[in-house]
Amino acid sequence: MKKIVSILVLVILGFVLFYINLPVINYGFTGFAFILLILVFVAIVFSAGITVSEKTKQVKLAAMPSKILYVLVAVLLAYIILLPLVTSTKMLRTDSFKNLIGKVEDGQKITNHIAPISIDKIRVVDEKLAYLLGEKILGSQPALGSQVELGEFCIQKVGTELYWVAPLLHSGLLKWFNNKDGTDGYVMVSATNERDVKLVQNVGGKPVKIKYQPGAYFGSELHRHVYFNGNATAGLTDFSFEIDDAGNPFWVITKYAKKIGFAGKDATGVIVVDAQSGAINEYSIAKTPQWVDRIQPLDFIENQLNYWGKYVHGYWNFSNADKLQTTEGLTLVYGKDNKSYWYTGLTSVGKDESAVGFVLVDTRTKQATFYKQSGATEYAAQSSAEGKVQEKGYKASLPIPYNINNIPAYVMTLKDDGGLVKMFAMVDISDYTIVGVGNTMRETLTAFKNVYNMADNKINPNSVSNKKTVKSIVTRIQNDVKNGNSFYYFKVKDYPNIFVGSSQISNQLPVTIIGDSISVSFDLDLEEVIDISTFENLNLKDSLKTK
Repeated sequence: MKKIVSILVLVILGFVLFYINLPVINYGFTGFAFILLILVFVAIVFSAGITVSEKTKQVKLAAMPSKILYVLVAVLLAYIILLPLVTSTKMLRTDSFKNLIGKVEDGQKITNHIAPISIDKIRVVDEKLAYLLGEKILGSQPALGSQVELGEFCIQKVGTELYWVAPLLHSGLLKWFNNKDGTDGYVMVSATNERDVKLVQNVGGKPVKIKYQPGAYFGSELHRHVYFNGNATAGLTDFSFEIDDAGNPFWVITKYAKKIGFAGKDATGVIVVDAQSGAINEYSIAKTPQWVDRIQPLDFIENQLNYWGKYVHGYWNFSNADKLQTTEGLTLVYGKDNKSYWYTGLTSVGKDESAVGFVLVDTRTKQATFYKQSGATEYAAQSSAEGKVQEKGYKASLPIPYNINNIPAYVMTLKDDGGLVKMFAMVDISDYTIVGVGNTMRETLTAFKNVYNMADNKINPNSVSNKKTVKSIVTRIQNDVKNGNSFYYFKVKDYPNIFVGSSQISNQLPVTIIGDSISVSFDLDLEEVIDISTFENLNLKDSLKTK
């Protein structure tokens, strides 16, 4: 009877431990071995039996445990401690760690990869601001706000637009118990327009109920639901909330394996879970639906890039020759092919201000491209932008790289202590002293192009392509003063766009009038208002010749 009770206790204890911890039952993972070790120790205690002497009050073993249990302890300890040391030590597996990222292609110009973009498509809302805006719309509905809380925001393309999307999650056990069918929807915050905030509670005329989520309990808990539906042997990570182009909510979970013994996490595919019905679909990387933006977790790519840069000359490289490391954080950007990429700068070990190059890694396939061009790190760009408005004390957001008229530039917001956007900044990646700031993105672009065009002696003028020169007659001209600088807006005959330039571009602009013949050069732009690179008043030139 004692044995039956002991076995029953072990079975129940084992089920509880596996049910709560959800360990991966596969080679290279140690969680399940720890649980087995605990169960073996409990079995030893049960099999030994403990008695207390009435006379001496000493604790004694009633019987010696089976030797098999001691062998199991030794085997499990060897699996947990010794095997990882042998199979996963970086000193012994240096090449395996270095090559984990795969082949890194050499890129020519980073602007060949990052698409030109109009200013109304530039990301101006970061994750922190998205959360503040999401909390605000949630707070506008007290009955809902008291029942749920915002989950983690995930940036993604929805159709052709960029959004931060976060699910509504249960705020506690009692709230889950009273609302087991799920929380009422999700929040969408436009990444390009902070006034575009939506609480989505219906899709296709049907109410949205997020039943399966990390904040749920028992079988509705997302990880547990996936684990006990055929995924106990796979590593699962990066539980991201995404919606398809129709607005239906899903959880996208990365499956991974250990490629170097007990180390070297590498994505192998994804599991897509319908957040409402719980339906599970598994995909290889190649077959993953196109609306899924991210398969490769940020921390996987960051670690793999650092291995690649650190072990460039093997493990024993005490002089740090040619060693590279990623700059502060990775950023999600979108390329010309409309695909998403992890972006980061690379610096030499020990040098933080200047990057020796930049890397773009496909967030689906992990294809990495390295652009060997010097420039500013994200931190240096932030410092430069903050220095431009140091009297205001604003803090710069994480810089996002963009292709501004074929100029690789960082774009960021400048926020006050309350986290609200007050200004915008653009910083040239190749020269972080070239900075433009403004109260609007239009002002910022104008200021940036003005500073850039005035810095021809500092930069390669051939770095900007698609320049055009127009000779025409001024049909309208008007000046405007912004941040202490005079800007002149004008239109010319037979050209649809509005041009703008400052008096620093040419001292002939302030004395130009309607009817003057002029010659202007500019970068072919996606904007309605185009910043000029050079300006010449041909009437003034001719009048000087006659004198």
